[in-house]
Amino acid sequence: MDASLYRDLRPYGFSIAYRMLGSASEAEDVVQEAFLRLHRAAEEDEIQAPKSYLATVVTRLSIDRLRSARARREQYVGTWLPEPIVTDEKLEAANDADAADSLSLAFLVLLESLTPVERAVFLLRDVFDYDYAEIARIVGKREANVRQIAARARRHVDERRPRFEASRAERDELAERFFAAASTRDRAALAELLAPDVVFYGDGGGKVRGAIPQPVFGRDRVARLLLGFAQTGEELGLRVRLGAVNGQPGFVVFTPEGAPYSVLALDIVDGVVVAVRSIVNPDKIRHIGADPVTQSSGRDGR
Repeated sequence: MDASLYRDLRPYGFSIAYRMLGSASEAEDVVQEAFLRLHRAAEEDEIQAPKSYLATVVTRLSIDRLRSARARREQYVGTWLPEPIVTDEKLEAANDADAADSLSLAFLVLLESLTPVERAVFLLRDVFDYDYAEIARIVGKREANVRQIAARARRHVDERRPRFEASRAERDELAERFFAAASTRDRAALAELLAPDVVFYGDGGGKVRGAIPQPVFGRDRVARLLLGFAQTGEELGLRVRLGAVNGQPGFVVFTPEGAPYSVLALDIVDGVVVAVRSIVNPDKIRHIGADPVTQSSGRDGR
């Protein structure tokens, strides 16, 4: 198989698998397995449309994984959140705003309420723009049935779909103010940036001491919680880097040694933060890699 084909199609396969699974590590595994199958089929001259073949295999493998994952997630300790994606380099297929919003942690959590087949049909139709006949072939159902599944899934999603600030520049500016208020522990300034009914979701997976197992609601409680985190971070010498987390403004927190410590994403609507999602489960953030600034300092001998 031509190496350029792998390079060109891998981001597309990852885009489907990640949205299906909400796990970067599992998405990588699925894409790798799909390419192994594509390679074997190509050697036997069975491939006419590699992109279509890859999408089919990735979707079917993801459906199988989701079915086995549902029981594990029901037994998950505390709030379950997806594995975060901090850079967009693996997700080049998502160029427009609608596609970017379909990467948000809030949207991926919403998709968890769909069955695996509903999730596949919805994503293939509404995010990746496949026609119903092709989706029917991929999921192994009649086209009329696929249309019904798509309509049902779309109604469910539209009733609960998260709404974000339209301007990326405005979101980024608010995130900078949020970080400044938290880092200086300016409670009044921080509270002004939070919606009255703001909610904090923490995902420690039962593996991190001091993680928040249940959602925290309300401006005052969330502000106190965030300021407590800021103080702890200062005491531990943690480093904070602003960046895009699943297409939304966020932060990556690193230990003094440069290892990822936590990832936070902000949901911003009408100029205020309506939700903060924090992932500290080490299994979900190890793929992020080390802090490049810390690594650079180490190489320079400083």
